[in-house]
Formats: sequence, structure tokens, C-alpha cells
Amino acid sequence: MINNFNLNDYPLWTALVTPFNQQGDVDYTSLTALVNEQAAAKNGILLLGSTGEGLALTLQEQKNIVEHVCQLTPNVPLMVAVGGSNLAQQQEWISFCNKLPIHSYLLGSPLYAKPGEVGQTHWYQSLLSKSAHPCMLYNVPGRSGVSIPVQTIKNLASNDKLWALKEASGDIAQFEAYRQAAPDLALFSGDDALMPYFAQAGAKGLVSVASNAWPTQTHEFVLRSLSGQHPNLFAQWTRAINSLFAVANPIPVKVLMHLQGRLNSPYLRPPLTHLELTQTDCINNANNTILSWH
Repeated sequence: MINNFNLNDYPLWTALVTPFNQQGDVDYTSLTALVNEQAAAKNGILLLGSTGEGLALTLQEQKNIVEHVCQLTPNVPLMVAVGGSNLAQQQEWISFCNKLPIHSYLLGSPLYAKPGEVGQTHWYQSLLSKSAHPCMLYNVPGRSGVSIPVQTIKNLASNDKLWALKEASGDIAQFEAYRQAAPDLALFSGDDALMPYFAQAGAKGLVSVASNAWPTQTHEFVLRSLSGQHPNLFAQWTRAINSLFAVANPIPVKVLMHLQGRLNSPYLRPPLTHLELTQTDCINNANNTILSWH
């Protein structure tokens, strides 16, 4: 139990987008509204992940965003992303966030360097030792360039700050290898569309992009996936979810949220741009499908 929140009571975490105005500055009015929506849906909130364009923000912007959301005191737990490739900088970031009323960290593999078992074990041990809160590791080889070795998970399994793992390789065999390596580790799907399959394999929940656009519907999708009593979930959701990844995330979901009237601007920080999405029929159709889903 951390600050009155049991993290295992939250099967859905929204990797929150960072709203910008047309000038490219953080839109704190929209950010407040998005946080309130997620809290109303009882979704945990992840700040500054790849969906939140964390690495495109300055350090001061990152600090301002976390402080702003903390001041809103949402009635759901807050997770803050830790990513990059400079260990000392990430330790400093954790030290800063430790002073704020957050509840967890998402620890990503170091970018670009592609370390192996020994290097990743040292990286994660160093970050875990700095953390005052439970941590979720993040396996996303599509972004980091390398998977977290199974042996690294075994090496870290006894660390009392290690709570969970977000598995986003899209490989159910990788998920199973992690589950066997650390049976007590809470495993979360990092792929919205694969949640029904990962639930059958023992996943505890989902870290989601889709729940930005559909907070309450995605929450229900996760609960039904975990119940194992709704065999048609994959067919019902896969096309809609795939539309959110037609081009690099978070371009489609931010464009959709702008079309929904929930973002004042679809602006993304370079090198991403909403101009990459040349047609919006797919996300509009997905929106109509999910909003009428029950």
C-alpha cells in the first residue's frame, strides 16, 4: 500500500498524452481535463512516457507537468516514466520525483546503447535503488533496440522495489518467459490489441494508448479481458486499436482526440507531426465503433 493506493487494484494505466497548444507549448488546461477524465474512469495515470512525448520535452517542462498533475490530487495513482540513456540524469530525475506525491515509476531500457544482461541489470538496479516507490520495468525493443534479457529479470526478481513489468514486444513467448522467470512479478500488456491474449497468459492488466481516447470503454475492455468470459473481444477491438497505430504513436490518438473536441490542437513535438496522418476515416470509424460498443 503506497499513499493509500494499492497499485494492484488498477488493471488499467493510461499512458497519458501531453497536450500542446498551436504554438507548441504545454496546454495545462487540457491536461487538467484529461487527468480528471482518467480519474473519473478509475484508470491509473502514466506521465511522460513515449505516448506523452516525454523525451521531446525539456527537463523543466517535465518537472512542471508532474508538479501540475500532483497538485490536482487525482483519486488514482500516478506513475512517472524514467527514460533516456544517461544513468546519472535518470537518477537525478528519480530523486526529484521522490519528493512529490507520486506512486510509481516506469523504468525503460536505456535507449540506443543496446546493453546486454550485465549492463541492463546494473542500469535497473541503479534506478531501483534510487526509487522511493514501486517500479514497473518496460520491455519495448521496438523503441529501445533491445529486449530486457530474461536473466536480467531473474537477477532483479528479489528487489523489493520491483513491482511489475510492462511487456510491449508483441511476443507472447517473451511474455511467458518473463512470467516463468519471476512468477511473483505483475505483468502488464503494453499492446492494447493483445490484452485478451495476454490476460489468458496471466497478465494483471494493460498500459494503454487507447484509453486516452476511450477512458471508460477501455477500462471495461480490460475488465472483460481479465474475466476470460468474452471470447469475441479481440475481433471487436483489434481494428479500432490498429487504427491508432497506422502511423507512429501518439499521432493518431492525438488527432482523434482533437476530432473528439478533447484536445484544442493535434500538435506534436518534432520529429512527430499530425501531418503524417493523411486521412482520418479509419480513426473516425474506430471512434464510432468503440463509443457504441457495450
